Amino acid sequence: MNTATKLGAYALGLAVVFGGAAGIGKVAGPVGATADTGGHGGHGGGEHGGGKPGGDTGTPVPGGLQISQDGYTLVPRRTTFRPGELTDFRFTVNGPDGKPVTGFTPLHGKRLHLIIARRDLSGFQHLHPAEVGGGVWAVAVVLPKAGTYRFFTDVQPEGAKQQLTLGADIFAGGDDRFTPLPKPEQVAKVDGYEVRLAGSLAPGRTSKLVLSVSKDGEPVTDLQPYLEAYGHLVALRNGDLAYLHVHPDGEPGDGKTKAGPDITFYAEVPSAGAYRLYLDFQHGGKVRTAEFTVHAGSAAQVPAPAKEPEEGHNHTH
Repeated sequence: MNTATKLGAYALGLAVVFGGAAGIGKVAGPVGATADTGGHGGHGGGEHGGGKPGGDTGTPVPGGLQISQDGYTLVPRRTTFRPGELTDFRFTVNGPDGKPVTGFTPLHGKRLHLIIARRDLSGFQHLHPAEVGGGVWAVAVVLPKAGTYRFFTDVQPEGAKQQLTLGADIFAGGDDRFTPLPKPEQVAKVDGYEVRLAGSLAPGRTSKLVLSVSKDGEPVTDLQPYLEAYGHLVALRNGDLAYLHVHPDGEPGDGKTKAGPDITFYAEVPSAGAYRLYLDFQHGGKVRTAEFTVHAGSAAQVPAPAKEPEEGHNHTH
């Protein structure tokens, strides 16, 4: 199940904004941004996905690259799957005392979000496990083909200094050869919908991305709320799978956020290279995911509209 919630920190380093024609605001900081480095809060905000090794000194680490941070550790009950087989996956998030955490602050309607992607950036899933008692989380998962997958958990344990994105590798036995990363395309098609991407990524500075949703050649202007928002974006950096989970600045019913067709992001990536973007949106009662490959520091894609983000309007959820 893919989601559209507010922003949650998987600190890859995109500073992002969502809005329709109005209500645009920044939502994330640079790679490894923390509360000390200017990231913004919320589900997916740049301040939450990264952290300094040991939680105090050293170079900040992008979100999702660590299995343990600030004394909290992701503990899978199993690390192997059979490809294509529905499997009961269980895990805990253990606290500084070594015991499973049972108290979590909800992140836009959910206490825990689970993101899965194969190491070649295919096989993307966004799931919401259920707690089955004693801090144990469970969800049925199918890993569609052999290979190594990264499982990311986005949580805010009660008493933790910040929201955390913890990651662990899970293995599906068999041939684990990589599928080449799809080339950049302006349009992604999914279930009869087209999502058009305008804009490009420039390392080290803010770039505007506009994603427009249409169906049968007509703009979709009635996107449906899902987990308290109209749109949701996950970005993974090719190579290390540094992770960012971002969501709209506006909310359904806030009087300013339009329900499509345009979804606008202001993104700041810290480095040149390839990124895979996964846009989740809900329409007709179903959540769909449009996927894009975007290269930062290479040829531009399609010029985005010229409107600049509103100065001084920062996301603080």
